[in-house]
Amino acid sequence: MDAKYDVVVVGGGAAGLSGALTLGRARRKVLVIDAGRPRNAPAEGVHTYLGREGVPPLELLAAGREEVTGYGGEIVTGTVESAERLDGGGFRVLLDDGSAVEAGRLLVTTGLVDELPDVPDLAERWGRDVLHCPYCHGWEVRDQAIGVLGTSPLSVHQALLWRQWSENVTLFLHTAPDLDAQQREQLAARGVAVVEGKVTGLEVTDDRLAGVRLADGRVVACRALAAASRLTARAGLLAGLGLETEEQEMSGYVIGTRVPADPSGATSVPGVWVAGNVTGLTEQVIGAAAAGVRAAAAINADLIAEETRRAVAARAWAHGAQEHESDEAYWDARYGQSAQMWSGNPNVMLVREVTDLEPGTALDLGCGEGADAIWLAGRGWRVTAADVSGVALERAAEHATGAGVADRIDWQRHDLSASFPEGTYDLVSACFLHSPRDLPREAILRAAASAVAPGGVLLVVGHGGWASWVENPPFEADFPTPQDVLDALALPEGEWEVLVSEEYEHTQNSPDGHPGTRTDNVLKVRRLPGDPR
Repeated sequence: MDAKYDVVVVGGGAAGLSGALTLGRARRKVLVIDAGRPRNAPAEGVHTYLGREGVPPLELLAAGREEVTGYGGEIVTGTVESAERLDGGGFRVLLDDGSAVEAGRLLVTTGLVDELPDVPDLAERWGRDVLHCPYCHGWEVRDQAIGVLGTSPLSVHQALLWRQWSENVTLFLHTAPDLDAQQREQLAARGVAVVEGKVTGLEVTDDRLAGVRLADGRVVACRALAAASRLTARAGLLAGLGLETEEQEMSGYVIGTRVPADPSGATSVPGVWVAGNVTGLTEQVIGAAAAGVRAAAAINADLIAEETRRAVAARAWAHGAQEHESDEAYWDARYGQSAQMWSGNPNVMLVREVTDLEPGTALDLGCGEGADAIWLAGRGWRVTAADVSGVALERAAEHATGAGVADRIDWQRHDLSASFPEGTYDLVSACFLHSPRDLPREAILRAAASAVAPGGVLLVVGHGGWASWVENPPFEADFPTPQDVLDALALPEGEWEVLVSEEYEHTQNSPDGHPGTRTDNVLKVRRLPGDPR
């Protein structure tokens, strides 16, 4: 199980596996998380499923799992406890074993729970000879004595429906409302017997239903009992996303709860789809499978739309960088394309190389949305943070306020090719100063070195090349090695010492979540304390 997927499917029944199969064939990275407790497990077979009529439920699921994995999908056994939205987009899914995975989209197919009538022995016979759906089980009990357990205003409809499969149908009123004259006439006309009184238990002989026991001691023979359950969507894991269930009615009577969604399965939470009985309470297996396919197609289309937006942005990066009159205008437009461009986490090399330094004054060049500056301020540094984009600086200032370090950071807007922050600093950090526009990087880094106080440190971190997943680089870029950077700095001999000069390869997921690698480099130099400057 990897850390990130295009889609995580929660629930491995017909809807979930059909959705995962569709997405796998669409070349998506898919994970199915299934608790392994299918609702229809007690049934002998799945019915009205064209081409698979009568197949045992577990056999159908086993075949579906094999088909999903055959197209690269992954399936794990587990229970999802909750899901939460990530700041940078997508979701984190938390499992009961403490593990977590990330997903660009969620497809929830967790089904429902049958809340059965409170009748002794009924739950033990559920799915065997206590039945809920005549289309699923009617043929198997045709022409036998069938009882209908009355529990709601829908019980008359239920009895008349089961009459299609047998002439020997009895409606046990149990807790159903009293019948009116018209209902009694309908039942009599169809030859449906009506038995008053409350049902107190079932009679079972040789592990077969033999009859229904009433409160007055009577036992009425029957070989199958139709009972309606209250249908409750398994949707607790969605609560953290603000997604609530709603009641579903039939003929004005509430039969249960569902997760509301549009015809494609899209919920009111962007990025979350549902399919199957969690949203369609009366859906049969073949309908749930079809709903899974529809939802998967909608998810794939949504992902394509997002990937197209990213491609357009990359094209603008590559071909539109020179369309703006100034660097400020370009980078403001670039940051304005999304609510957040970067992860919000500090640079790992900054953390590694600065953690042991005594806090003092720091200059963060190209600070972007402020993650490095905020981390430094949180460790006691007084930071001057500079960037060319006013949009980025506004976001950074908001993040600093939220982190409680706004008073320790001075945000300054500079086009470093034209102006530079004043003063000297105990730490000057220049991380990933790469740009599709003309950028005098060497001159900026020499200015950065000049801003280092005696005894202070200059940290330069940069990419060593394009990431492994970039097949067609969007623009020509210079990726100097640490030695190239050191040579370009032209540091006076005897005034500096090199602390770190290395290239390193690390794993990193591509924007679509697939694992990849990239090479970066780090140069850390220290101005000797005796430098008279």
